[in-house]
Amino acid sequence: MREPGSPQSWFVNRLQRLRASAGSPAQALLLAHDEHKVLTRSSLSDLLAGKFSRPPPWERVAAFVTACVRAAHARRIDLSCEEELARLRSDHATLTDLFETAGGKDRAPAARLPGPRHRLATYRLPPRNTHFTGRDATLRELRQRLTSEAEGAMQVVHGLGGVGKTQLAVEYAYLYRSKYRFVAFVDAEDPDLVPSQFASLARELGLAEVTSEQVVPRVYGELRDHRPWLIIFDNGERPGTLLDALPSGDAGSGGHLIVTTRLRGWSGRAGVVDLDVFSRQEAVELLTRRVSGMTAAVADRIAEHLGDLPLALEQAAGYMDYHHTAPAEYLALLASRLEDMIALGELADRPAVVVATLWQLSVRKLQSRRPQAMRLLELCALLAPEPIPLDLFGDGKEPLIAAAADPVAWDTTVGALAGLGLARRGASSLVLHRLVQAAIRAAMPDDVLTDARKRLCRALLAAVPHDIHGDPQAPSRWQELLPHVLAVTKDEPPAECAAQTATLLRLASAFLLSIGEHSVALPLCDRALAIDESLGQRDAEIGFDLITLAQIHRDRGAPERARPLAERALELHESCLPADSPAIATDLATLARIRHLLGDHEAAVPLAERALRIDEAAYGPDDPYVSFDLIALASVHLDLGDHAVAVPLISRALRIREASYAPDHLYIGYALLLKARAVHALGDPTAAALARRGARILNSRLGTSHPKTQDALALAERLLDGGNCREHGERSAAAQAHDTEAAAPVPGSRPSRMPGNGDAIRRGG
Repeated sequence: MREPGSPQSWFVNRLQRLRASAGSPAQALLLAHDEHKVLTRSSLSDLLAGKFSRPPPWERVAAFVTACVRAAHARRIDLSCEEELARLRSDHATLTDLFETAGGKDRAPAARLPGPRHRLATYRLPPRNTHFTGRDATLRELRQRLTSEAEGAMQVVHGLGGVGKTQLAVEYAYLYRSKYRFVAFVDAEDPDLVPSQFASLARELGLAEVTSEQVVPRVYGELRDHRPWLIIFDNGERPGTLLDALPSGDAGSGGHLIVTTRLRGWSGRAGVVDLDVFSRQEAVELLTRRVSGMTAAVADRIAEHLGDLPLALEQAAGYMDYHHTAPAEYLALLASRLEDMIALGELADRPAVVVATLWQLSVRKLQSRRPQAMRLLELCALLAPEPIPLDLFGDGKEPLIAAAADPVAWDTTVGALAGLGLARRGASSLVLHRLVQAAIRAAMPDDVLTDARKRLCRALLAAVPHDIHGDPQAPSRWQELLPHVLAVTKDEPPAECAAQTATLLRLASAFLLSIGEHSVALPLCDRALAIDESLGQRDAEIGFDLITLAQIHRDRGAPERARPLAERALELHESCLPADSPAIATDLATLARIRHLLGDHEAAVPLAERALRIDEAAYGPDDPYVSFDLIALASVHLDLGDHAVAVPLISRALRIREASYAPDHLYIGYALLLKARAVHALGDPTAAALARRGARILNSRLGTSHPKTQDALALAERLLDGGNCREHGERSAAAQAHDTEAAAPVPGSRPSRMPGNGDAIRRGG
């Protein structure tokens, strides 16, 4: 066996590495450094494949070595010496003979190798990734931790499968190669195969006839003569499985260990570096560098679909390169066929690895050891790649997961997903990477998918607030659950959960309308209406869909489109609901607003008055929802010029709101501004003070730059100066009231009091 630094060993290993990338930029790189232009692509390919006859082509061999040395001096390739002659002898017999008989002819080029950089000997270290991107800060952190006495000489790189843990460890080895004399790479995914790798490592170190019981301590003992050394245990499991392969006592002194793993549980044994996905900038940089014609904008969208997962980005680049797929076309395929695309494309250095199968081993462990955790994983796969509230699975009368009924069983069930690296666990939530979800969905049978979606629809319908504006916790709860509602309802629903899907879509559209997201709310409500109309025997629900659609069109500035929808909703509800149903009051109030906006004030008055009577009877005279009927009725009277009639209605609404909401609530601010305009028209000097108070509330809640705040501040200033509310072309007080209370955050109605009907019916502002 040759010495670790021998040119034979180095040359054979270099040929082995470059042969694997024949046809890649490695060839062009070496041709560019062939100063005498002796090499050609075909002759270089023959060299890399070991295809040459005796006597060997010495001129080409010398040219090859010279080109390698020149490239190394230019820091374009790494010339780490590797003692792999014995392992490669069977594959490269011709090369072995070449070096054993070459005499001094091959020594002259080898002597040109830079001295310090070729003292490093390695064992099974993979080739350096020439496309390695970013991670500068993490590499520096890893080096600092390994060399710090406080941190310790063993560090664990933990992260999701495909996040680049192995690539980081390999890049570290090359980046800091001058700091080590020996580097070994051990595949630790199967603990049973680690001892055989140590036996092979022992032979590489010149140890013969070592028993299996002694091989690990003997290797670490021999490494004392190769200090400082580095061993990378790649894809390790829990510490216990590698305990016999790790150094004990002072055997690890003078060396560093890096373990890459997807699993938790290492913090008691070593320092842990948590590796996350790429930043978006790093993801875009990789794609734009790797793919011809890739723009930053398209790269950004591809990275978003792939969740910035490094392996997925490399796979995408490989797919586009091989198939000559235009980036925009690949983006379209990702958007429509994500589950299929994560199985396509290959990496040059790992052709058997694709995202679709990346987590199969972990999933198999769940299936065999923790079936409840597997059910949880399948349910989570259908939700959004956003934090998933854990109470979604266990707070209802019928928990989605049986284990949720027992705190210990539930904790270990959730912990199994986090422990295997399939999810990130928060205090009360789980987050799954979007590609983990896609891979799980792709493997789920159709009947399992249907059952999971049906159960999730029921659970979400029970979890989302139906009283969107009356429940103080509704806004935050909806913000938390909305992404998951949209994920579960995005496809055509199975018949078993079509009705629940329609209701979820309508409730989601009502919430989106309440926060001003009209363009997002509209298609959701359109889908809800289409599903309900296809089911039959759902007149009340169709009416709820119609009135929500009417409110969306009204707030989008299209009252003419809203009117027939509201009229049809009222007709349906009057035909199937009691005359005093709050749902009918919602229809009446909404229609009154619409008729008012269309200028038909006389027709709007009786509609608003009837809505007020129904709600007063249903909820009581001082209920917050009654205040919105009062404001609606007052707005009509203001545009009719009946200020004396409007002011007591607004005052009563303001009193209700001040008793029901926080002092700085927007609804109070809106009522104050409307009252200021109304009393100013009657010559009341308190108008300016009312306007100032309302403007302060809007400023604190919406910010100074918000258009509504700007209008309120301008109104307060004009009233303080004794100006007219209608100066500078200002619209009517009623129109301004509509803008604030209907287009901005607006109230909703309580759940209908129909027996068995829990649908929320949103009140028109």
